Amino acid sequence: MMNDWVLIFGMAALTFFPRYIPFALAGKVKIPPLVSQALAFVPIAVLSVIIVQTAFVRDGVLALNFENHHMLAAIVAFIVALISRHQFLTIICGLVSFALMEWLFV
Repeated sequence: MMNDWVLIFGMAALTFFPRYIPFALAGKVKIPPLVSQALAFVPIAVLSVIIVQTAFVRDGVLALNFENHHMLAAIVAFIVALISRHQFLTIICGLVSFALMEWLFV
C-alpha cells in the first residue's frame, strides 16, 4: 500500500514540476529566438503524428488499402485543406467523408 502512495506522489511530481518550472523562471530566463521559433512547431508535429498513426495504422498494422476509411477520410481532409486553407471546412469534410464511407461500405 505504501508503494502505491509513493508511485502516486512521484507521478504527481513528475507531472507538476516540468509545467511549473517555466512559470517560476518566467521573468529570469530569456529564451533564444531560435528555440522560440522551434517551439512554435511542436503542436503541429505532435498533432501530425497522432493523426497519421490513427489514420494509417489499424490493429498495429500499416493499413494502406481502400477498406481503411480513416485513411481515405484523412486524404480527403488533406486535399480540402490544401485547396481551401480553411480549418473548419477541413474538419467538416473529413468527418462527413468518414461518416459516408462508414455508412455506405460497412
